[in-house]
Amino acid sequence: MSKDTSSQSIVVGFAGMTHLGIVSSASVAAKGFLTICYDPDDKPIARLAAGDIPVVEPDLDDLIRANGARQVFTADLSRLAECDVVYISTDVPTDDSGKSDLKGIIALLDRVGGVLKPDALLVILFQAPPGFSRALRVVPQERLYYQVETLVFGRAVQRALHPERTIVGCADPSAPIEPRYLAVLSAFGCPILPMRYESAELAKIAINCCLVSSISVANTLSEICEKIGADWSEIAPSLRLDARIGAHAYLAPGLGIAGGNLERDLATIVALSERHHTDSGVVRAWIANSKHRRDWAARTIRSALLDHKPQAKIAVWGLAYKENTHSIKNSPSLTTIAALPEARFVVHDPVVSADVVRHARVEAGADPLSILADAEALLILTPWPQYRALIADAVARNMRGRIVVDPYSVLGQKAAKEAGLDYYCLGAPRQAAQENA
Repeated sequence: MSKDTSSQSIVVGFAGMTHLGIVSSASVAAKGFLTICYDPDDKPIARLAAGDIPVVEPDLDDLIRANGARQVFTADLSRLAECDVVYISTDVPTDDSGKSDLKGIIALLDRVGGVLKPDALLVILFQAPPGFSRALRVVPQERLYYQVETLVFGRAVQRALHPERTIVGCADPSAPIEPRYLAVLSAFGCPILPMRYESAELAKIAINCCLVSSISVANTLSEICEKIGADWSEIAPSLRLDARIGAHAYLAPGLGIAGGNLERDLATIVALSERHHTDSGVVRAWIANSKHRRDWAARTIRSALLDHKPQAKIAVWGLAYKENTHSIKNSPSLTTIAALPEARFVVHDPVVSADVVRHARVEAGADPLSILADAEALLILTPWPQYRALIADAVARNMRGRIVVDPYSVLGQKAAKEAGLDYYCLGAPRQAAQENA
């Protein structure tokens, strides 16, 4: 007898309520499926059940609120026995070198496997190294899938609800995808690409390597722009109009790669290359370029101010590794502050507490403009929308000094010039205050 594959009949489970699990489960519930969201830690479960979402992500609160009773949060492992499809959806912790720690996730897999009903499907949603899925014995391989997640911090809800495609790892990609799982995937209305486990596991790494290559090109050439009087913001549009590169290419220069995911994939490629004696020189070059560019803000403020005034007070806008997230994994802001031990800092971030800063002389400010009063310089190290709403004139009026290090051009070069700021951004020559008077 065929199984009922309507959204009303299929129950979907998620094990692990970190960023990945919260966003992914909310998107499945939004498609009409009863979704049981499990985590062994009852603290985040209690917060989620109360509507207090423990991660920062635009539109996530509204999505979970709209899901209502379709999205159930529980610390009771046995509730997963009700599910037809269960995702293992906890984020993978990584160390400072990008190496993954899978011990906790493997233990979770064993616990979940012990309560699944006999015909339930298990889907690996976290990023696993190539070879991981094929070696699993938690369920028979015909009931095991690996689904590539492509969420982006700060835009995760949009990407979860409207994916460009879904990449699915299978024991046998020529066999039909099990109807219940296919019904869940089909609800998102995008192409489904089945492939062998190993290909799917490597596909996510391949995607991130292409992103890192674009970032590395932008970082390398934008640094040259700063030295020769060119402006990378003028060059990038010409690249986007090249069909071989594309309108959505990652061409914005930055302070090195951060957040943990890209770093993990580069570390995986280096490790695989060493194990199988292949060449990974280009990947090692990307890693070196990232480390070099991460130090840009510290090098710039040293040259502009601290070399002759080492104990100056500096205002910092932004501690998160990027805007619209609470994550500080490999945050360029925290790295920059730590690299300047003699300076004094006053910091502001819309969601990240100053308690995360490891520095002997740091204080927190209530709002971005008030922290400028006694500051000799401003570092804008996370391009939060709240900061983009502020104008360069307001910075100039409120700040004691004139130096602004703004890698992402939050204030804008033209506005900074008109405000008379001594202004530094990635990919463009310095605009000196005395030249703008």
